[in-house]
Amino acid sequence: MIAPELPFFVYGTLRPGEVNHDLLLRGRTRSEVPARLTGAVLYDGPGYPYAVEEPGGTVTGELVTALPGAYRALLAELDVLEEYRPGDPRNLYERVARDVLPLGAGAPVRAWVYVAAAEVAARLRTEGRLIAGGEWRGPGRVVG
Repeated sequence: MIAPELPFFVYGTLRPGEVNHDLLLRGRTRSEVPARLTGAVLYDGPGYPYAVEEPGGTVTGELVTALPGAYRALLAELDVLEEYRPGDPRNLYERVARDVLPLGAGAPVRAWVYVAAAEVAARLRTEGRLIAGGEWRGPGRVVG
């Protein structure tokens, strides 16, 4: 099954100014717009965050649209980075389509989001460190 060509919502190391943005996204995107994902919260991971689906939560990030012709390769590379394989029970993340709200733009946009896989999410809910305010960078970021 071929995935629809949706933009990506990024909230951690793929955001502008972060290491994986420079490695994978720089020069391959048509647009990068500040946005929010509702219905999820952030937990601190080892060097990167996990979005965990949870009603009432909000995660801050960017809505990234690939350049024409770059989408398929970019999707494959992001799946590798996130160690996502469709249907694999060992996934740390699942790639899901969710509505994301671009800041100041009005209408929600359907986008791919890498969220914590069910087993990881359950562990984070009991043992994880919640990132206050859903913002991985800046004052809300939990480090260490």
